[in-house]
Amino acid sequence: MIEMSRERFEELVGDALDDVPEELAALVDNVVVLVEDEAPADDPDLLGYYDGTPLTERDTRYAGVVPDRIMIFRNPILRMCEDDAEVVDEVRITVVHEIAHHFGIDDDRLHELGYD
Repeated sequence: MIEMSRERFEELVGDALDDVPEELAALVDNVVVLVEDEAPADDPDLLGYYDGTPLTERDTRYAGVVPDRIMIFRNPILRMCEDDAEVVDEVRITVVHEIAHHFGIDDDRLHELGYD
């Protein structure tokens, strides 16, 4: 497992969020992005997770709800990468993947687009 401080990892997540095109970032609504050290015990290799209601499923009654959550799991990413450059790439891919779920894009479509 590659060594990287939590602070540096969080910076990479912030950089990945900053790289989301402005026109898309402006559409992200009621979402918080969190870094967690470990994935859930039932899926320890999970890199990220979107927990919420995708924009495509919201209607006029969607109001007054807690923010959706995007969780990026630090240790599974660090375990799978061999160097810092791979961590940067994997964080970017994972952040884009989870934001895509917020927009209602499912895993099959992401796979077609090359975001595995």
